[in-house]
Amino acid sequence: MRGIHLMKLIKLTPRREGARSCSGVRVDERLIRTVVALVFLSMAGCAGRPPEDSQPAPTTPLPTGAIAGQNVTVYPVTLMVTDEELGWEGLVQPRSEALSRADSMIAVFLTERVTEVNWILPDQLRAVARRAPGMLVNPDQMGTALLRNPIDLVPDPLRSQMRNLNAVSGVRFALVPAGLLFYREPDGGGRAELTVVMVEVRRGQVQWRTVAIGVGAGPWEATWNALKTLVPGLP
Repeated sequence: MRGIHLMKLIKLTPRREGARSCSGVRVDERLIRTVVALVFLSMAGCAGRPPEDSQPAPTTPLPTGAIAGQNVTVYPVTLMVTDEELGWEGLVQPRSEALSRADSMIAVFLTERVTEVNWILPDQLRAVARRAPGMLVNPDQMGTALLRNPIDLVPDPLRSQMRNLNAVSGVRFALVPAGLLFYREPDGGGRAELTVVMVEVRRGQVQWRTVAIGVGAGPWEATWNALKTLVPGLP
């Protein structure tokens, strides 16, 4: 409706010198171009704005059956963002320490609760990368955060970087925490949303993706509760 009202301005604009339509009616071409641009900008803004009551889809459990008995690399968290309204900024600073704490929590969770998989943790990946600095990229410097987007194929150069790093250990699958975000809940509490993907690194295919959701009084309680949804049924 907003676009329709703007287009009506063309019909209501007084005729001015400088341009003539094919029907012989004089119009201001500059005004038309401006109005049309405003229409498209308005439409684009409305299309890109998510609904205020939108909620993430339910968490899909970790597909442990498909990777049981295998070696799986675990990449470090590289993206952590907090909603300013939460007031948790001081609890996730310095950033390097907060990322390290998130990595540690994920490592503890996986090794304690998903024991049927042999997890190769971020510290081991970093050690592998340090042994060949000219050939392998430090996993902390990879663009794994782009896997937050629902894509089926990992784009280059990330795909080749992951393939090369995993190839050193002869590992086919990688578990990637692609982003840890904190939002304010309506009741004033906080919600953690941890995007996690499973990648078959040889072909760069995303095999599984979910957003683990947990609430808590602080960022780490919310993060742990989010992790617990990946393996439901345990205390």
